[in-house]
Amino acid sequence: MVKELIIDSSPAGATIALLQDKQLVELHKEQVSNNYTVGDIYLGRVKKIMPGLNAAFIDVGYEKDAFLHYLDLGPQVQSLLKLTKQVRGGSYQTKLLDDLKLEADINKSGKISEVLTKNQLIPVQIAKEPISTKGPRLSSDLSIAGRYVVLVPFSDVISISKKIKSNTERTRLRKIVEGIKPANFGVIIRTVSEGKGVTEMQKDLLDLISKWESFMTRLPATDPSKKILGEIDRTSTLLRDILNADFQHIYVNENSIFEEVRSYVHEISPDLENIVRLHKHRDPIFEHYGIEKQIKSAFGKTVNLAGGAYLVIEHTEALHVIDVNSGNRTANKENQEDNALQVNKEAAREIARQLRLRDMGGIVVVDFIDMHKPTNRKELFDYLRDEMAHDRAKHTILPPSKFGLVQITRQRVRPEMNIVTSEVCPTCNGTGTIRSSILLLDDIENNFNYILVEQNEKNITLVVHPYIEAYIKKGLISRQMKWYFKYSQWIKVKANPSYQITEFRFMNAKDEEIKL
Repeated sequence: MVKELIIDSSPAGATIALLQDKQLVELHKEQVSNNYTVGDIYLGRVKKIMPGLNAAFIDVGYEKDAFLHYLDLGPQVQSLLKLTKQVRGGSYQTKLLDDLKLEADINKSGKISEVLTKNQLIPVQIAKEPISTKGPRLSSDLSIAGRYVVLVPFSDVISISKKIKSNTERTRLRKIVEGIKPANFGVIIRTVSEGKGVTEMQKDLLDLISKWESFMTRLPATDPSKKILGEIDRTSTLLRDILNADFQHIYVNENSIFEEVRSYVHEISPDLENIVRLHKHRDPIFEHYGIEKQIKSAFGKTVNLAGGAYLVIEHTEALHVIDVNSGNRTANKENQEDNALQVNKEAAREIARQLRLRDMGGIVVVDFIDMHKPTNRKELFDYLRDEMAHDRAKHTILPPSKFGLVQITRQRVRPEMNIVTSEVCPTCNGTGTIRSSILLLDDIENNFNYILVEQNEKNITLVVHPYIEAYIKKGLISRQMKWYFKYSQWIKVKANPSYQITEFRFMNAKDEEIKL
């Protein structure tokens, strides 16, 4: 399996596409304005205790208070509260936890009012990003994730990923970590640490200890509701979690991001540094690698499969429903069962991809084509489970019910990826009435007068539909050349296939849109 990562950077943030064998399987958007990423640690202030929910609402600076349930406090929350009070009061100076006497674990069936009080300060970690109308979901059971291990303060337990099966390897990894971990810190050994040496494990753990020391340094001076320690950006998080020898290329379209990614890859896996490439082609990076077309075909209510079958995907607040249709696939009665199995397996492969691609979470109900043979139903269930094995999100798949429905639950930690694939009518712009297209260039030139003459902008770029770009550039004395003579500066003209035919925008020298 060949993997590639394509990163499209813009002033508003970055869009990250993960490809497997040239097929788009994950799409992530990282916005510059998003301050609430899974893993970020904030100094929260308790705003409200809700005994009926056995939870508290915490102010972390978001427009809506974040939610912290009693079960998410962590067994050592009393030690965390004690440390916070001592550090902010100046009585605890050590960066690690050697001098801290740990408190007893809280009762698993206790009440939140026994632990927290209104206006109390408590460090909390983002467990779920804000979704829909809800604020972030929090945990005070802090952890700091690295490439090979996860550092867990206020614990002494060493846990090892269940995916590492060899007892010899598990014993070896445990001995490595026991020899280097500090007191009062637990460690979770991740799957990718299998086969790694002492040097790599030690470097990763020391990096995490350094992050904890940064947390301790910032804790006394951090204002309530502000971030204490930030998770690395989405690109680096992806690389940390999935980078392996299967990766063939990482393409980036922006120089500073290219340097950051290359530096990070060099740090975590020096032998793969050369796979990071800077995209220098004149076409937009997603268009050049065929991702734009895949996005348009993969998102939307209907998803077509090879051979004429298709999926219909509907979303509600509580669950997602996927209906499998055979479409124009025909079969006689003799092989109807085999045909249904074949279509269902094609659908299962695409459904596993769609869940990752759209980052659909919660409950997913799939209505496969009815099959009468129990062996076929079991074969489909096993096939779907194998396809879902590539999904990094926690999930559970139930066998087909007596109605032929398959139920899937999938972890949701951030808003679902939603791409609008339908386009506004290029003629009426959704209004039902149109402005005469002959006036389009007049509109553009009127804006030129404002931007170039009144605002005195330099090095601007006009972005239009490809048809309009071709019209503006055609001929020896083109419309673009006439503008050069008229305004005494060269105006770049760039095509964007996603624009409507009458849509146009102006970009400044920093590639930021000029608001009109």
